[in-house]
Amino acid sequence: MAATLSCGPEALLSHSSAAALWGFGSELGQQVEVSICAAADRRRPGVHAYRRPGIDARDRCEHCGIPVTSPVRTLIDLAAILSPMALERAVNEADKRELTDPEELRAALARYPNERGVARLRTLLDRRTFRLSDSDLEILFRPIARRAGLPQPQTKQIVNGFEVDFFWPELGLVVETDGLRYHRTPSQQNRALLRDQTHTVAGLTHLRFSHSQIKYEPKRVQADLAAVARRLNLS
Repeated sequence: MAATLSCGPEALLSHSSAAALWGFGSELGQQVEVSICAAADRRRPGVHAYRRPGIDARDRCEHCGIPVTSPVRTLIDLAAILSPMALERAVNEADKRELTDPEELRAALARYPNERGVARLRTLLDRRTFRLSDSDLEILFRPIARRAGLPQPQTKQIVNGFEVDFFWPELGLVVETDGLRYHRTPSQQNRALLRDQTHTVAGLTHLRFSHSQIKYEPKRVQADLAAVARRLNLS
């Protein structure tokens, strides 16, 4: 708090210091990181100040009584300095803490067209928020299943009271797909758990793939399906 106040009334805790305050990162060095307006004096002992031409009101928050960059702004700042793996961990943690989610974060990037780190963050989020239409999903998935040694599945069937994406009733096999990495709310999480548990209790083999895996990692999906096919003595 003292470091932020010492840089002027417009200063905000930012970058890794902001991530540490929000709980989805840790400070990377010995200095406190602060964002200030371009005209402000940036020289303070123990403070690394980033000059900004202006700080949008949407980027301003207060957390634990400390002026700080918003979770979205903080993740954009981190994208310029973290490794891809560390950035993904930060996005995951912010999502789990319900500070932002991949869809909100992806949509917000349009406000920062020339910011450092935006391209890297967009690459990460494009995979996370990617979702195929039902028809495109079916068009891509059916040949993957066929190459894995599975017969043609039924689609959009009600199984154990739940609609499933792909179903092989003669095999007791269910494949479901997710367009998102996380389910957004506790009730959605509970329903997903109940669905998976119900299929397992009923004796079904149950697999789940993301839309991104089906589109961008078909060989991995095919390998997993082929392993199931072998276990079911289909190949």
